[in-house]
Amino acid sequence: MGVLDGIRVLDYGRFIAAPWCSAVLADMGADVLRVEKRTGGEDRWVQSVTETGEGGTFLQCNRNKRSLTLDSTTPEGAEITRRLVAGADIVIANMPAAGMRASGLDYDTLRAVKPDIILASATAYGEGGPYSDRIGFDGAGQVMSGAVARQGLPEQPIRTVVPYADFGTALTLTIGVMMALYHRDRTGEGQHVEGALLPTALMLSNAFLIERDLLGIDKPRMTNQGGSVAPCDLYRTKDDGWVLLQIAGQPMFKRWCRLVGREDLFDDPRYADDDLRWQRSEELNGIMGQWCADKTKAEIMAALEAAKLPAAPMLTTQDVLEDPHVEAMGFLQRVPFPGTAKDVPLIETPFRMSATPGEIRTRAPLLGEHTDEVLAEIGYGRGEIEELRAREIV
Repeated sequence: MGVLDGIRVLDYGRFIAAPWCSAVLADMGADVLRVEKRTGGEDRWVQSVTETGEGGTFLQCNRNKRSLTLDSTTPEGAEITRRLVAGADIVIANMPAAGMRASGLDYDTLRAVKPDIILASATAYGEGGPYSDRIGFDGAGQVMSGAVARQGLPEQPIRTVVPYADFGTALTLTIGVMMALYHRDRTGEGQHVEGALLPTALMLSNAFLIERDLLGIDKPRMTNQGGSVAPCDLYRTKDDGWVLLQIAGQPMFKRWCRLVGREDLFDDPRYADDDLRWQRSEELNGIMGQWCADKTKAEIMAALEAAKLPAAPMLTTQDVLEDPHVEAMGFLQRVPFPGTAKDVPLIETPFRMSATPGEIRTRAPLLGEHTDEVLAEIGYGRGEIEELRAREIV
């Protein structure tokens, strides 16, 4: 039995922030209904990996859900929306406020139908400021948080290909939804939970802003080197691999010095703390780079592990799929999907609970796969459903 069994969620989300939030709720037992237009949400078809065109991120973010297609702009569609909301606990969406109002998904409209409803919305910039009407994807949060200005090559800022602002917003939104459910259980009151890409990215880069504000400095872009400690970098190995090492604190630095045969650095005042060592990053990373140059990745990792130093090998995507720890831990669950060459490796619920663990019960739905089933649940007869289909309402 899932901890959220009996909780019903309407998911109007697209791409990542809202859909991954509702996917986590679905993993924990919630009944999540993805509502999308008759031609499918735009996110369904990005980065296609199946015969029917579904993308990899879609398969990840929409497992354990059912799919209803609906033209909600019609009077009949609006009535279906009203019935769905009347039986729901949570509505999740990521669209600007004007779009929410046009779709009847703004908080005032929703609570007029169901007073204790919880609305969870995700936007790019948050509501109430001069940028609130702008649209934006993950990269907007990254580049406006100050983080991208601090990363990349000296002459070229580089944003991160992994959409961390999107997935981070999904997780903060999930936390907010759970707090709202807890509040509702205690008071009977619903509420509006808001998440946004920019504050999520600001949360993740907050230390950079504090450093700038208090010390008046911005450290330069340093490729893969550490932003506050050294040695810290990706080092090339003899067999053309790469290994990451991150040294912080004096005990760890001394263990590293012993490993590379530089005990002479122990008491040198130029390396007395992390800030001073960071200022000499080029020198310390050069020492480590030379030490790695005539060793294989396996040899380097064995030596670093024996010295109890925080290191990791760089894995390719194929390496990850074959990694023995990833396999032993079951981090990737193989789930069949129509039209794929093999079962799809989906990341498990991103946390583990001893009593009520999350579970991937079903694959992501085909477009409109559960439309008839859902309409029947809210009171539509077979003839009515056929008419709605004929009139292209669903």
